[in-house]
Amino acid sequence: MARKTAPTISQEELYPPFDEPVREEFEDARLLDLDAEVESPFLRGQKRVSVRRSSLPRKTATRLTWTAVLLVLMFLCTIGVAALYHYGERSWRFRIESSDSIEISGLQNVTSSQVMEVMGGDIGRNIFFVPLAQRKKQLEQIPWVESASVMRFVPNRLRIEVQERTPIAFARIGPKILLVDAVGTLMELPARKKFSFPVIVGMNSGEPVSTRAARMKIYRELVRQLDAGGARYSQDLSEVDLADPDDVKVLANNREGEVLVHLGSGDYLQRYKIYVSHVQEWRQQFQKLESVDLRYDRQIIVNPDLQGTARPAPLSAAAAKRAMAAGVKPAALVTHAIALAEAPTASEKPAVKRKKMSRPGRVRAAMKRNKVAASAPAKTVVANPAAAVIKTSPGANKKPSPAIAKGQEQQ
Repeated sequence: MARKTAPTISQEELYPPFDEPVREEFEDARLLDLDAEVESPFLRGQKRVSVRRSSLPRKTATRLTWTAVLLVLMFLCTIGVAALYHYGERSWRFRIESSDSIEISGLQNVTSSQVMEVMGGDIGRNIFFVPLAQRKKQLEQIPWVESASVMRFVPNRLRIEVQERTPIAFARIGPKILLVDAVGTLMELPARKKFSFPVIVGMNSGEPVSTRAARMKIYRELVRQLDAGGARYSQDLSEVDLADPDDVKVLANNREGEVLVHLGSGDYLQRYKIYVSHVQEWRQQFQKLESVDLRYDRQIIVNPDLQGTARPAPLSAAAAKRAMAAGVKPAALVTHAIALAEAPTASEKPAVKRKKMSRPGRVRAAMKRNKVAASAPAKTVVANPAAAVIKTSPGANKKPSPAIAKGQEQQ
């Protein structure tokens, strides 16, 4: 048997007597251990102390604080702006003292006096009370002004920039000659400035701007075609008659006299080239060449306007002198595109007594003249002493053209 070397525990120690209060001591020892304040080996937080909290959340309180700060700042800014406004309204530093405080740029044909007629009432006024939009509209009512801008600069300066219109032709309006731009706006002739434009006739001051704009569109197309390919035929024109959009008439310059050329409503360049290439031939063929009608196909009517309408009101001496100084060609001042030659007056006409004819008699006489005209040679058919028709196609045409028949019925 193995030898026991470990100490032994007696039975008394293992099982104490019943009468001893072992349990009570054990229980008392546990209670003392739980209640004893022994330092714990672990680090624990201290017991929190209860604090009385506010009725508003923290975020809401922060927002209210910043709102109050902003309101205070806005109030202070309002007071500052009101003080500045009162100072700017009352201070002499912001008043326009004289015309030297008004700077104007872009003037070529508009005079400074025309601008000052609009802006002169603002001298002595506070710069902040000048109605800029209203002054802009007033400046643009000046005929030469296409657009304008008005700006204020602190403390007391105004700046005006003007964009002027670009004229493209002269315009005969009653007894005056004015300038006209691409949209039909009429402008007075400037002093000491010369232009090289033809004179447009057929306009009047009472017609709306839209009507003049339509006429100017035809004029621009005419000039574009005549100058196509570097021909520069538009420089040979003294007048352009736009009274009838279907029959544009031009007064062409010539060393032997001006000629009125009917170009119709299109193909201006081709028809004008016909005139340029045959004008000398026509002068040799006819004793007097005043006008040529190129509107019809395969025929040319020479001198259809010798018995034209009366001239317009003549220009005054001052108006004619001013027009010539501006560059108007002398032919446009002496003659008119519709009536190149005055009809003979009553004193120049021989006293011929004509027998009154009834309507059937006049019809028979017109038919008789038509038969005489139809029997004429094919190349030149004389409709009346003032006009002749040149056939451009070979062969004889026994029936007169509608244009000639119309002229015969009017005789």
